[in-house]
Amino acid sequence: MSASNPHYRIDPFDLRLFAAVAETGTITAGARAVHLSLAAASARLQALEQAVGAVLMRRAKTGITLTDAGRTLLRHAGRLQREMEALHAGMAAHAHGVRSTVRLLSNTAALSEHLPPLLGPFLAAHPDIDIELRELDSQDALFAMRQERADLGIVADYVNTEGLTTRPFRQDELVAVLPAALAKGRPRAIAFAELLAHPFVGMPAEAGLSRFLQARALQQGRGLHHRVQVQGFDALLRLVADGVGVAVVPALTAARLASPQVRIRALSDAWARRQLLLCFGELTPGAAALLEALVVQ
Repeated sequence: MSASNPHYRIDPFDLRLFAAVAETGTITAGARAVHLSLAAASARLQALEQAVGAVLMRRAKTGITLTDAGRTLLRHAGRLQREMEALHAGMAAHAHGVRSTVRLLSNTAALSEHLPPLLGPFLAAHPDIDIELRELDSQDALFAMRQERADLGIVADYVNTEGLTTRPFRQDELVAVLPAALAKGRPRAIAFAELLAHPFVGMPAEAGLSRFLQARALQQGRGLHHRVQVQGFDALLRLVADGVGVAVVPALTAARLASPQVRIRALSDAWARRQLLLCFGELTPGAAALLEALVVQ
């Protein structure tokens, strides 16, 4: 196959045709699925192969077989189709009167404890505003803010917010939670370094809190040994209660979900007590309204 044609732009419809052929196993069935004639479908597929500069499928009387290049394109085609569907859904929302979307980034503590009681009343009072909410650790949230990929971010005050405007949001504290048997005889405060001698129960690796704690462990020259990582704090506290391991969670979460089988201990590390900040650059009207609602509460 010759090099790709720089003058040919891949048509999303051609990707849809290619995916249909891959799914049905024949060009005839794929063409029928997208309402094309066999001749038109064959011509489009040949042009697609010319565009990418690679053979995408092997043709035989029994049907088609994807090449490695074809399988790679199929993965990208599926992702692009999902993004196009999301685009259409988003534009349909505007067509029905939804005029603004505010992109809000939040660390784990704010997302799990502080934001839920604030967002409901705000959204109810502003039917013309949607919120696109995403969890990131504070460093990644700042990076996204500086690239203007979000309108508002909630970060801990240990990061450098230079170049962005900030407002205080909430005081937050991280605490250790231990199985009752393990906590017996331990002081009311414990250093994070001491916890590293024990297996952990944690949130998923991509969660902001997990990434933060892993970084703190590396500063101690250690890694976190996770027995298991789970999606929610409810499951996490139940596993600690069962004696599976120790954990570090927001203080409000620990107080809300603790059971008699769990003991809460303060962390003696200075980083465990932090101020959460709202950070932002130039605000859209919708983002300004959300900022006002979050600051005054």
